[in-house]
Amino acid sequence: MEGLKIGDQTYQSRLLIGTAGYPNFDVMTRALEASGAEIATISIRRVKPSGDSGENLFDLLRERNYTILPNTAGCFTAKEAILTAHLARDALDTDLIKLEVIGDDRTLFPDVEQLLHAAATLIKDGFTVLPYCNDDPITCKKLEDLGCTVVMPLGAPIGSGMGIRNPYNIQIIRDIVSVPLIVDAGVGTVSDAAIAMELGCDGVLLNTAVAKARQPVLMAEAMRKAIEAGRTAFLAGRIPKKLYATASSPWEGLIQ
Repeated sequence: MEGLKIGDQTYQSRLLIGTAGYPNFDVMTRALEASGAEIATISIRRVKPSGDSGENLFDLLRERNYTILPNTAGCFTAKEAILTAHLARDALDTDLIKLEVIGDDRTLFPDVEQLLHAAATLIKDGFTVLPYCNDDPITCKKLEDLGCTVVMPLGAPIGSGMGIRNPYNIQIIRDIVSVPLIVDAGVGTVSDAAIAMELGCDGVLLNTAVAKARQPVLMAEAMRKAIEAGRTAFLAGRIPKKLYATASSPWEGLIQ
């Protein structure tokens, strides 16, 4: 199967994974390896670069050849997000930025007005912008028109584990945008990830579902398999849903 193209890079894995919330760096690195992911996202404002053992998070990821995707988690205004993105580029020497501009600290839903403003500014500044947004087709189309390299609508609120709450909107977004579509937030288990891929998404970005699982490494492996299975099923093409039964064996030739 073809890879996932983000900016000028192509990745074989369609799973993007976060680095927050793990018990320790050892569990995190083993989970990332089990996931098969090639892109790891880091919150620039909230990251603790060094673990209890003195290991450096950035060095651990670089040594394992992960693409580091800094994000602007915790930003509530376009101004904060733009500043954070520039700090990330200076610190990590990357133009990639996962853009988050949050509207409130309870739902963690994006502030669309501030998000669009920040995206437009960062694109003009030469960033490759991956925006976290609502599952709103119009917002996704506007982000594509601005020049975002992907769109990343939420499946459900961040960390909720509720899965894909509005599959119909995801389908509409798939129909109207031509850039890669990555579900970001809300995935709780493997069936959620598989459903996202079966809907035609190009990838899934998740963190809590793995980091907070009873066995993060095992869940990471399961997520990898779910992404692969969901993508394969999408390409294979499912049968249409019907209200009534259709016999799989023909009626002709029955033994009399």
